[in-house]
Amino acid sequence: MTNPTATLLISCPDQRGLVAKIANFIYSNGGNIIHADQHTDFAAGLFLTRIEWQLDGFNLPREFIAPAFNAIAQPLDAKWEIRFSDTIPRIAIWVSRQDHCLFDLIWRQRAKEFVAEIPLIISNHSNFKVVAEQFNIDFQHVSITKDNKSEQEAQQLELLRQYKIDLVVLAKYMQIVSADFINKFPQIINIHHSFLPAFIGANPYHRAFERGVKIIGATAHYATADLDAGPIIEQDVVRVSHRDEVDDLVRKGKDLERVVLARAVRSHLQNRVLVYGNRTVVFE
Repeated sequence: MTNPTATLLISCPDQRGLVAKIANFIYSNGGNIIHADQHTDFAAGLFLTRIEWQLDGFNLPREFIAPAFNAIAQPLDAKWEIRFSDTIPRIAIWVSRQDHCLFDLIWRQRAKEFVAEIPLIISNHSNFKVVAEQFNIDFQHVSITKDNKSEQEAQQLELLRQYKIDLVVLAKYMQIVSADFINKFPQIINIHHSFLPAFIGANPYHRAFERGVKIIGATAHYATADLDAGPIIEQDVVRVSHRDEVDDLVRKGKDLERVVLARAVRSHLQNRVLVYGNRTVVFE
């Protein structure tokens, strides 16, 4: 799509006339809606919607859209955010020793499967510096121990500020990100090596092999202070059998991790994920 668009993500207490009020705001200002989706969580009493419209011909300048819509949102007790399609997000990839998700994200970005810039790779090891140089991406080695964690996380936050990072992707970054860090920079997506909450912790494929499982999975979620318990964006599974060895499970698991993480990142970048409580709605 060449024409820029605006997207509203909205959640508010469910009530009559919400779709009409939101759509009328766009229509009355000359907007042409091209995508609209909604969901009502009756248990939570919430209405959730994603609505996207073309900016070409829209009567309000961009800087006036938010304050104008806020006049409508406040009486509805709505939580909302607005995004513009021609604002290119900037991603920092964090990685440790495994490279499969790192390479996959770089390849998909280079292939234009999602629109974003990747100006920075951060690692607690130095082994991927050569990879960053190969793709002309800045690399920062930030070694973390229990004694220097606060100091090093402060350095990581400063790097995110310097590079104007919008999203951190933990692409098999095998360090726990502190609650304080997440409070200061909450836009973090993590990939987990299981269909959560099963097989949390070390050596998941060995443990799955010992249990004789018939499926293995992968989960991408937003990072929160509760380890591996953040709002889930994407999950998938693949069947395994008694003929599979540990190496087969690792191979199949890595394939899943690549795909699941890519789907989650793409949904986030396309402004299709709406978080409420510890849940998400991922609009198609």
